[in-house]
Amino acid sequence: MRKEITITAEPRSTRGKNEARRLRAAGSAPAVLYGVNDSNVTLAVSPKEIGRILHSKTGHNTIFNLSVAGGEDTPVMIVAWQSDPVKETLLHVDLKRIDLTKRIAVRVPVITVGEPQGVKLQGGLHELITREIEIECLPDDIPESLSVETGHMMIGQSVRASEVPLSGSMKLLSQPEAVISHVVAMKAEEVAAPAAEVEGAAPAAAAEPEVIKKGKKDEEAVPAADEKEKKKK
Repeated sequence: MRKEITITAEPRSTRGKNEARRLRAAGSAPAVLYGVNDSNVTLAVSPKEIGRILHSKTGHNTIFNLSVAGGEDTPVMIVAWQSDPVKETLLHVDLKRIDLTKRIAVRVPVITVGEPQGVKLQGGLHELITREIEIECLPDDIPESLSVETGHMMIGQSVRASEVPLSGSMKLLSQPEAVISHVVAMKAEEVAAPAAEVEGAAPAAAAEPEVIKKGKKDEEAVPAADEKEKKKK
């Protein structure tokens, strides 16, 4: 979705890890601008301004205006970014020029509307399987989200990507049969009782002690010794 937001950027003449560290220490974040048959441009942008866009309702699908000092002024989108896993500060961002007259592919969140009848009347469980779908549309037609009605669903029924209403220039790119959500029956917990605790169960046969086996061998050895003694006599 296009927003009336303008972010300024400063061109960079050098690259590398040392330059990136210097930029971050100065309160900026390294960025790259590309797309629409123009050359790539390395920039420095405000991480706070980029962060506000990423955390807005339209998130990375937001189309905003980028004004490069001494250079171009163009609509762009955030296509990739990297953040510090601990501090959550922006480390790098990729920006793409957008031609407002050409269709683009985007992923849009899907919201289910209404409590399924299979939950209210049958005690089933409503499970969300897919939280977003991919569509193609003109930049100005990108929605914040898409919604699909699920109140009619009973146990065993589902809604699929093909049932999500689209409007304007929107065209579905995700698999039409992809399940958005379904209603399933609740499973009763089955806990098997241990065999030793089953009433009337016969106790396991005790293993014959090893000493008994040894004793038998000793008894078999005695007659053989007596026989040798008789032959000597």
